[in-house]
Amino acid sequence: MRRVLVFLVLVSVGLAFGQQGARDGQWRHYAGDPGSTKYSALDQITKDNVAKLAVAWRWTSPDEEVRIFKFPVPFVYEATPLYVDGTLYTSTSFCQVAAIDPATGKTRWKYDPGTRNKGTPTNLGFVHRGVAHWSDGKEARLFLGTGDGLLIALDAKTGKPCPDFGDAGRVDLTKGLRRPVDPKHYAVTSAPVVCRDVVVVGSSIVDFPMTKESPPGDVRGFDARSGKPAWTFHSVPQKGEVGNETWENDSWRYTGNTNAWAPMSADDDLGYVYVPFGTPTNDWYGGHRHGDNLFADSLVCLEAKTGKRVWHFQFVHHGLWDYDTPAAPTLVDITVDGKRIKAVAQVTKQGFCFVFDRVTGKPVWPIEERPVPASKVPGEKASPTQPFPTKPPPFERQGVREDDLIDFTPELRKQAVEILKGSDHGPLFTPPSEKGTINLPGWEGGANWQGAAFDPETGRLFVSSITSPIRVAVTKPDEKQKTDFAYLATLKFKVEGPEGLPLFKPPYGRITAIDLNKGEHAWQVPNGVGPRDHPALKEVKDLPARLGEPDRTALLCTKTLLFAGQAPRAGKLIHALRSGVPPADTSITYKPSLRAFDKATGELVAEVPLPDNVVGAPMTYLHDGKQYVAFAVGGLLNAAELVALRLP
Repeated sequence: MRRVLVFLVLVSVGLAFGQQGARDGQWRHYAGDPGSTKYSALDQITKDNVAKLAVAWRWTSPDEEVRIFKFPVPFVYEATPLYVDGTLYTSTSFCQVAAIDPATGKTRWKYDPGTRNKGTPTNLGFVHRGVAHWSDGKEARLFLGTGDGLLIALDAKTGKPCPDFGDAGRVDLTKGLRRPVDPKHYAVTSAPVVCRDVVVVGSSIVDFPMTKESPPGDVRGFDARSGKPAWTFHSVPQKGEVGNETWENDSWRYTGNTNAWAPMSADDDLGYVYVPFGTPTNDWYGGHRHGDNLFADSLVCLEAKTGKRVWHFQFVHHGLWDYDTPAAPTLVDITVDGKRIKAVAQVTKQGFCFVFDRVTGKPVWPIEERPVPASKVPGEKASPTQPFPTKPPPFERQGVREDDLIDFTPELRKQAVEILKGSDHGPLFTPPSEKGTINLPGWEGGANWQGAAFDPETGRLFVSSITSPIRVAVTKPDEKQKTDFAYLATLKFKVEGPEGLPLFKPPYGRITAIDLNKGEHAWQVPNGVGPRDHPALKEVKDLPARLGEPDRTALLCTKTLLFAGQAPRAGKLIHALRSGVPPADTSITYKPSLRAFDKATGELVAEVPLPDNVVGAPMTYLHDGKQYVAFAVGGLLNAAELVALRLP
């Protein structure tokens, strides 16, 4: 009988579902745990006392000591710190790394890789989101990818490069790819992920290339001790590999991008890494790469030790919308129709949440291939269908309909209709056109790199999203433009409505709670007040108290509350980045606050005033018996800082 009991115990342990979320008051991974749940079971801060939160300390990024100009470097400060065994670790926009006292905010050590001396990194410039921590029980290391394409290993105690890793602590990621890479077009912005002693790293690659041959977005694994290459996964399948046939006319030979710039996730028990891939070269025109283009715009499950593909799913066939898979997949344990499932939930820019069995890749609910509009651009061959999940419902407005235009007053409605007439528009996946097409969601999403948070106790996934349309036109290049593309895109990053108001109805920013056990929305609320004080709305009666703000927000879920930061105005930041000129009002902040919501209902519980807008994803930790909430603020026009809150 005893042997039977022992056997049953061992079987139950083997089949048990692992604890999710950050454990023991730590925050060892970028999103709390390897599964990117952004959840902590800490419960000192509740709806009864959250309004009493106050600043415990502020830490100024060492980037402020070495800024060359006030504008435009570095970009906004998007890092999320780790808390491991009594120390906070963070990166900076210049890819510096620091260890910080979690009670006082004092710097214990800092390391500068000199990234800022190599020139401005591709895409968003100097932006970085975090580091990875690894330990074998004897030593502890930090891994970071840099804006100049390096993978660096640091001793977590001293901050010094590990001499036995790569070349004196460094691996040049621009080497060892399928073809030579210009370092100016290749960078790393997200934290690597470590699984089974393998460091897995993606890349950020130039988004507006002028040639069809762009750097390849292959994902690679490196030995955590030696830095030796362990494997390479070709994001564009080469000859003889699965998916190669989806690249017609040998376009697999030269097409690049198809990279994993967003954070990744891992299941240590299974030994799997989950990789979200983006759009191939280029984002808006694919006449030179006919076919579905695997593994672009896909979620791919890889064996951490070997890099072997276990399963994949493509969210966008033949991408033409910059609908990169933008966020870390969230590994969740759910119960559907009485069956316990190890699942993975992937939120997308399109406003979908796709849910799969993370072991097999089988969809938890059916996914349908539905017809979508064809392209009118000569030489383009848009996919005739795209995948639509039957559950859960979309969490963001999709496609452009005249019925959804702003209608606070008849005058505003009339102006909105006239604005819409100037562009092509239609349902989700309406392709770019020569006239210009309004995309909704735009390239910012829907969801983006902030991803989602998951509550393992209730099975609810929380995701923030924005209604932010863009206008994309593709035109033939002129003789002065040195390119081998038949068409290039011009973008209007913000499509304004009448009198500067949004073109569509509110809410413009929202938070959605999705019950993943049922595949249904539990609640959806506007996030932020929005443009209620606009002169054109002064006489409007019954104006909603909260219109929502079109600014991306990262979420943090604890046992007691859901937290959301008040981000900077996205429009101002994009204007500043693209034009090289600061906005007319040099402050990019407005009513900075940390919002706390009731997880069960979405009710706003409190808004905690802050010294600046939250930019990085918040985290929480327990130190000396006290719970802290910490996050990055500022950057660009304001000082980049970490701010930590705690109860008095």
